[in-house]
Amino acid sequence: MVINFLRTNKMAAVALTAIRVYVGYLWLTAGWKKVTGGFDASGFIKGTIAKSTGENPSVAGWWGSFLENVALPGADVFNILVAYGELFVGLGLILGCLTKTAVFFGMVMNFSFLFSGTVSSNALMVLLSIFIIVAGTNAGKFGVDGFLTPFLRKKGIVKSDHSTPKAA
Repeated sequence: MVINFLRTNKMAAVALTAIRVYVGYLWLTAGWKKVTGGFDASGFIKGTIAKSTGENPSVAGWWGSFLENVALPGADVFNILVAYGELFVGLGLILGCLTKTAVFFGMVMNFSFLFSGTVSSNALMVLLSIFIIVAGTNAGKFGVDGFLTPFLRKKGIVKSDHSTPKAA
């Protein structure tokens, strides 16, 4: 019932637009600061690796191993992925363009930061993002997706994400 409301109701679409724009603003401003101010994740990565060892680690060992063996050696690539990823997720959410894709990748980054021991606004962003992703196309109804999705459905490229099951 609640899921159907989120996916089909116009008032829900209005509320979801406000949530979407707010979360998008948080991503956009974080990404913009990194893109324009220079960003180097290696210090953060090293700090997180240090938190994954010792007597009472606050970061899971498997995550620390991933950061040590993949992220730290590839820090130059991760610097670009994080900065521009945040920027593009923010733009996608604010504009309501490829909303489900943008919120998915935003959640991937939020969980990566949470795994690294950084709570900040990440937990709130995940919570709000759940509403957006569950709502599906209704979350982007008042945005670019409101025009793009019907066009793609007409061309047979996209199927409805809130079809009702047929009776047996």
